[in-house]
Amino acid sequence: MGFIELKGITKSFNDGSDSRKVLDGLDLSLEKGDFLAVTGVSGAGKTTLLNILGTLLIPDEGSYFIDGTDVLAPGADLLRLRNRRIGFVFQDHRLLPQFTVIQNILLPALADGDTVQPDVTGWAAQLVGIMGIEKLTAQLPDTLSGGEKSRAAICRALIMKPDLLLADEPTGQLDAGHAREVAELLARVNHELGTTIVLVTHSDALAHSASRICQLKEGKLS
Repeated sequence: MGFIELKGITKSFNDGSDSRKVLDGLDLSLEKGDFLAVTGVSGAGKTTLLNILGTLLIPDEGSYFIDGTDVLAPGADLLRLRNRRIGFVFQDHRLLPQFTVIQNILLPALADGDTVQPDVTGWAAQLVGIMGIEKLTAQLPDTLSGGEKSRAAICRALIMKPDLLLADEPTGQLDAGHAREVAELLARVNHELGTTIVLVTHSDALAHSASRICQLKEGKLS
């Protein structure tokens, strides 16, 4: 069994009086350290797949294992799983405007208490150095460029040292230069930290920064 195993994943949504099947018996296997890009037309189900991988959605049918653990087992602590093992990078960054860059980065570490451990703050310092935003940590998100916000969002996604990083169209709102920077940063995270990455994208350039590309079509990956 691989690090990530999806078997027979099916997901439908009600569309008025009709039910639309978005994922139809989808299978996916990933090893630790894989970097997968998922492409496909708009509406193909890319974000649905990412949300199932992130346990934000539960499939109608199928099985999902992370490192041998049955994610869909009754009583599974999905909140803890998301916080400890899965990092998210969203297209719109979702940085909280009232908090500084470093406060945003450290937010996931506060899920279990009111204080951040010294080893976590040390790791945050390393991350902002890797991402080249160490001089921006005291600024508010509204003062950052799109590329800088992406870098901060990647730092936040990595602060808990997740096994799996999920990126949903992370360059969708960026110009070509900043999009190239984010692609290079994700490749660096995968190479230097060994983080397993799954990203969904319309961008061929971003997809080719991954080591593996799959197309989502008619509810399955090919």
